[in-house]
Order: sequence, then C-alpha cells, then structure tokens
Amino acid sequence: MRRQVGPAHITGALVGLLVIAGIVLYLVPSNSYLLLPDRAHAVAPLVRVQGAHPAKGPGGIYFVDVFERRASLLESLFPFIRSGATLVPAKLIVPPCSNDRQVRSADLHAMSLSQRIAAAVALRRLGYHVHTTPNGVIVSAIDLGSHATCNLQPDDVIDTLNGKPTPTIAALQHALGAVHPGAVVEVGVERGSQELTLRIQTIRNPLDTSRAIIGFAPDQSAGIHLPINVRIDAGNVGGPSAGLAFALQVMEALGHKVDRGYRVAATGEMKLDGSVAAIGGIKQKTFGAREAGADVFLVPVAGENAADARRYAHGLRIIPVRSFQQALRALATLPRKG
Repeated sequence: MRRQVGPAHITGALVGLLVIAGIVLYLVPSNSYLLLPDRAHAVAPLVRVQGAHPAKGPGGIYFVDVFERRASLLESLFPFIRSGATLVPAKLIVPPCSNDRQVRSADLHAMSLSQRIAAAVALRRLGYHVHTTPNGVIVSAIDLGSHATCNLQPDDVIDTLNGKPTPTIAALQHALGAVHPGAVVEVGVERGSQELTLRIQTIRNPLDTSRAIIGFAPDQSAGIHLPINVRIDAGNVGGPSAGLAFALQVMEALGHKVDRGYRVAATGEMKLDGSVAAIGGIKQKTFGAREAGADVFLVPVAGENAADARRYAHGLRIIPVRSFQQALRALATLPRKG
C-alpha cells in the first residue's frame, strides 16, 4: 500500500531544511567582519595616578570600544539582525599577509602607547615637565595598493631609510625626498623585539607625483618619561581610540573635576601635540555611549566622526573636538551638575 505524502509533510520537510540551512549559515565563517557595540566603560577603575585625589560627586569619564569578530555567512547576508552592527571586508581589519594574532598584538601595543601619550598630554596641561624623545615612525595603516603591503605590518616602527636615521616623520619625509618614485629603498624596522631590514619599492605620491612615498599612514613614535607614576590597565581592549578618555581621567584623578558632574563618554586618538585624531567604529561607539546613559559624548572633528555620531545620537549630546584643550574648554562651559 503506497503511503501518500500530504502538504503537511512537505511543509515540515521544507521547514527542517530551512532550519538546517540556517544553522549551517550561522556556523560557517564569511570573509567579512562584524563590528558590534559595547556598553561604555567607566575609566576611573582603570587609572592609577601617584598623588591621586579621592573621587567626589556624581558623573564620571567613560571610554567606548567595539567588538570585532568574523561574521558568519548568515550575518554577512543579514547584518541588520544585530542592533548597531556594521559589516566590513576582512581586509580592512586584517591586512593581506597578516593574521588575527598579528593584528591583535598591534592593537594591544597601540592601546599601550595611547595610554602613555594620554598621561603625557594631561600632565603637560597641568604644568608638569614631560620629557619625550622621538625614536621612529609608526606604521599606522598600510596603502593596500602599494608595495608596502606584505612587507610592512601595522605597528612596525621605521627608524632608518637607506641607512639614515628617521626618528621623526619629517626626517623620513626628508630622506624620501632624495629618492625617485619607483626606486627600491632599504627600510630599517623594529617589529616587536626584532630588528629587520626590508627592501621596498616606492610609489609616486598622488599629491606630488615627483616625490616618492612608501605607502603607509605615519604616526610618531617616542620614548615618554613621566614625572609621576601613572598606570592605566584596560585589560584586553586594544587600539588607540580611548586616549582622550584616559587623558581626561588623569586630570580627574589629580583633583580637577572636568566632568562637572556629567557622565562624559569620550573617544579619540590622542597625539603628543594634544590634537585628537579620527577613530573607527563611531556608530558602535555612539550606541555604547547611549547604552551607558552618557550625558555627553566627546568625539573627534576629524573625518566623518562628528557627523556619523550625530546620525546615531538619538538625543545624546555630541561635542566635536580637535584637541585636548578644546575638550576641556567645551566641558568647562557646561553648567555644573549635581
């Protein structure tokens, strides 16, 4: 006797196949990364400053970060199922010829450097003498269309070019001025504990085709000697974008109530000259500041950071800043709260 297959059986089978397909799509990684919000974190528990004053009153400084992880095939097809998520190509997170471990190491080193710079900027603002010694040029980001790709790695420090010391960005640019575009140069690199000499073909500077460049975004490396002990421990959080928040907290720890009773979220990479550079993941960081109940959110003017933060603010007050001094001035104009 032949058994008939009814519509219910067919529907059940189709549902089962869809469930299996969904599980497979969720478990199989894609070639993209997912950026996800994380609730803003109070900075005070992370910062220890010699001679610190006990915290008083309401408010506080908060830093924001972003969860980065490889997206599943399902998430790459439907990234909007995660609130505040952004899908980005893997090459923007892990450059060619690099791996997750190398990128993670570079991010942690960038965080460590940002902490020292933040302390230096804050202490200088308070009148302390901070001694800094330029010691090379940091490879901040690599031009994927240049020959630097697969030669240099993020967080490398270039200290010589063709045997000449390059302690500053200006020194490196001057040395490259004697090089014709397309010529191969010998680049001395510090990579962690390694000292390397790499041969890299230069390319034309798109802004001045008569000049040669290597093909990366430079940042200044320096030895920083602080006059008092400052310790910042952000755990496993990497990257340089918490610099502005750390600098504000050093001021708070030394008795300057810069938050004026507000919950102040802040993001921005601090430079040694006190300027605040653009950062990534501003959408997720704005979500994180809102989730933590921040009253105001300090963001860099640079790039599209301020415009993007306003797009996702939903009532959160956004304060764009170009420098640490401007951030302090903006906070000082807020009416005292609490």
